Amino acid sequence: MTDWQIYRGTGEPHDGIDRLPPAPPWREFDGEPVLDPPRGGAFVPRRLGDQRRASAYRGHPDEVDMVNSALLLRRPLLVTGKPGTGKSTLAYAIAHELRLGPVLRWPITSRSTLLDGLYHYNAIRRVEDASLGQPLDIGRYLRLGPLGTALLPYGRPRVLLIDELDKADLDLPNDLLNLFEEGDFEIPELSRLADTRPELSVATADGERVSVRDGQIRCHAFPVVVVTSNGEREFPPAFMRRCLQLPLRPPDSARLAEIVHAHLGPEAAARSTELIHRFLDRAQYGDLATDQLLNAIYVSMNVPAEEGVDQERLTGLVLHHLTSS
Repeated sequence: MTDWQIYRGTGEPHDGIDRLPPAPPWREFDGEPVLDPPRGGAFVPRRLGDQRRASAYRGHPDEVDMVNSALLLRRPLLVTGKPGTGKSTLAYAIAHELRLGPVLRWPITSRSTLLDGLYHYNAIRRVEDASLGQPLDIGRYLRLGPLGTALLPYGRPRVLLIDELDKADLDLPNDLLNLFEEGDFEIPELSRLADTRPELSVATADGERVSVRDGQIRCHAFPVVVVTSNGEREFPPAFMRRCLQLPLRPPDSARLAEIVHAHLGPEAAARSTELIHRFLDRAQYGDLATDQLLNAIYVSMNVPAEEGVDQERLTGLVLHHLTSS
């Protein structure tokens, strides 16, 4: 491990992000006032298994190099690969190891728009409250999305996961270009009030509240943006130019053994050699995900090989192909 590698891919948390060199001159941002990371930068899993996934992730040397390049250049990382290769988990592993706080996840669908990621303004609720004579503090009706929260001027970068961008409408990758380049955006509902209410409090995607001045949000530390794609479509050249590309290769037997050890312990790793080879053989004839291997090993460890129980058949059912070649 060399000094330039802030992210090590070992799953061990550390404060290496403080050693990150200054941004290149063309990637400097000056958003203010600088905000402290939520929860002191502690990784907070949103789901029960996120902590284990993040700490058990083991990065291939090429992956470690590309993550560190993205950190150094303050550029988004476009991670491509087949389902189950760990694309989304990489974002959680980065946040866990570098102590960058909760991951801001934006799951993409065919209906997702740029505004969905930036913020949501509940105008209907505001009209209803007005009809009841309640105070109309506009900040109460506005909540930043995962993308908008990531662009707040945090002193340390936040980790933003834009998950499965290839599901999006054709326009969304182009809509992201300016945000990736400039690192700022405007909230018109607030900027229209700048003369009378220059500073307003709004909710973040983390459930905290921050002050926004003149309706403008600009990052201070560019977020660690992990964009995942299953490779189902091509993105515009202008979008690709703004990202570093990381194709995730399928793990070999040695790396699968490391993954099994990290998730299920040394005993499982010692007993999994035959299943790992079987998994790799079957993967030649159709797509398989790494978590299917973990499922098969867990079944083999917990279903006793008694009379009438065909473990090979049972694990074979678990290792069903996601697609056929």
